[in-house]
Amino acid sequence: MTQRFRVALIVCLVAVTGRSQGGHAADPQPYAVTIKPTGEAGLDKAASDSSSLVSLREKAPVGPFALVARAQGDVARFTAALGSFGYYNGRVDVTVAGRALDDPGLADLLDATPASVTVPVEVTLTPGPLFKLRAVGLEGDVAPEARAALQLRAGQPALAASVLAAQARILKALLDSGHALAKVDAPVATLAPDAQALDVIFHVAAGPRVDIGQIFVSGLQDVNESFLRRRLLLVPGEQYNPDKIEKARQDLASEGVFASVSITPDKALAPDGSLPVRIMVTERPLHAVNLGAAFSTDQGGSLNASWTHRNLFGNAEALTLSAAATQLGGSASKQPGYNVAAALTLPDWLHREQTLGFSVAAIKEYLDAYNRSAFTVGTTLSRKLTDEWTVSAGLTGELAKITQERVTRNYTLAQVPLSVRFDSTHDLFDPTHGYRAAVSVTPTESLRSPQTTFVIAQASGSAYFNLGAPGRSVLAVRALVGTIAGATTFQVPPDQRFFGGGGGTIRGYRFQSVGPQFRDRKPVGGTSIDVGTVEFRQRFGESYGAVVFVDAGQVGSDGKPFSGKLRAGAGVGARYYTAIGPIRLDVAVPLVRQPKGDSLEAYIGIGQAF
Repeated sequence: MTQRFRVALIVCLVAVTGRSQGGHAADPQPYAVTIKPTGEAGLDKAASDSSSLVSLREKAPVGPFALVARAQGDVARFTAALGSFGYYNGRVDVTVAGRALDDPGLADLLDATPASVTVPVEVTLTPGPLFKLRAVGLEGDVAPEARAALQLRAGQPALAASVLAAQARILKALLDSGHALAKVDAPVATLAPDAQALDVIFHVAAGPRVDIGQIFVSGLQDVNESFLRRRLLLVPGEQYNPDKIEKARQDLASEGVFASVSITPDKALAPDGSLPVRIMVTERPLHAVNLGAAFSTDQGGSLNASWTHRNLFGNAEALTLSAAATQLGGSASKQPGYNVAAALTLPDWLHREQTLGFSVAAIKEYLDAYNRSAFTVGTTLSRKLTDEWTVSAGLTGELAKITQERVTRNYTLAQVPLSVRFDSTHDLFDPTHGYRAAVSVTPTESLRSPQTTFVIAQASGSAYFNLGAPGRSVLAVRALVGTIAGATTFQVPPDQRFFGGGGGTIRGYRFQSVGPQFRDRKPVGGTSIDVGTVEFRQRFGESYGAVVFVDAGQVGSDGKPFSGKLRAGAGVGARYYTAIGPIRLDVAVPLVRQPKGDSLEAYIGIGQAF
């Protein structure tokens, strides 16, 4: 009759490291461990990871007798590693200084070994036959979803990891199908050594399929509960689903007014058979102050500060007041300028995921291309269609006084910016995978001399590819194409024209310097632009990184992209990664230096260049 006995698969799967010795020997004995390859990489790694001989060799030295005890403890760990890969009749042989662990002369040999000699420890794992699953079953209150999720069958290798994964898979399938109180016990495995087989039984308690019941909210102070409930992606009466609950939690947490959000179903059903859900929130401070700085050799330095009220009327309305000192030095600016602005954002305006924004700004800038004093006011309605797609439409007005080449003109502009954006990167400052794309069309009416109507159209995109471990080696590419239709260059206000050069387009060239120029080499600006970038980003350790890049592009004056003089810049950069994003330092040179142009540009900021 075949002998049968129980096997705890948990022990076979989990690699258990040994406890460090309570105290170190007076003369610790150095040793070296060799685990002979079995020909199965996963098994070799599991054996090494579970070994206290390996993990404690340097950080917990031991004396000769404790070394033997440590090796004896590892025998059970190596046996568990073999079992986790289906080798239940495997053999473990460990020798110390060439002697078996049960050799009566081993203790004397080690006692006589000088402390200067490194003792060899050799481990040999002999897997033996691979056991297979023979009978796999479910018992108890078994729902159809549990049987569909089992995905184990007779004849498969008896891997502990596969069996335990089936347990998790069954439980998830039950929860996802509304069985909120479901339980799946740890599998009971019966080993049949003579048959080289394993029988596995899962005990399942599916429980009833339930709907979400009453939703309780706590922790609110300044945020209106009506706003939270309108925003909430859960409604009483819908079938329980843990993924939907987590999505609802993440959605509330992303709103910006909550420091933490937890959504917890009750452990028991309500009298009506539904499952109550409790939401606990912690609000962020009402006010926030942000300070920032940036520097580039062409645009000089900038210092900015902002004050934000995160919850102006109780519905997560955000009011931001900001001020910045700009053009603090730099080869493309003449003297310091400023930017003072206010912005009000109303989330979920008339519809969920629809935001209404208002802005007003006063701007003063002294650039190589022109001097500008402007007052702008605008409103924008944006709608998030999916997690990746967003559309927006707005209305903007601008009063500007612009001086270019000692000629000053006043402009009054009315614009209707329209845009579609796609973003699957989900990381603003350091994207490592995914895509971004945007298309914008801005009909513009110039109401003063020269009175004209024109349309500014732009399309841009960037892509990020992991070339190795996620986030470690990233190839990033971007492209921009733009055109202005309906007006000639000098009918378009200078601040609405396209300029190339600088950190946002072609690094290595002075800000706004690429494109048509006046006789004195000052920038004119153009009615078309095209720019492309290839950048390789490599991260080192936890906090450091480096990049190499090439930018190329051109600005034309006939409204047709891919016209004008092509310019290219190349450079290298360093990154220091922080919790808020990488601090960036890029240095670039022009591959074709322009007359009166800079020979090198440097850029410092927060976040990747794109």
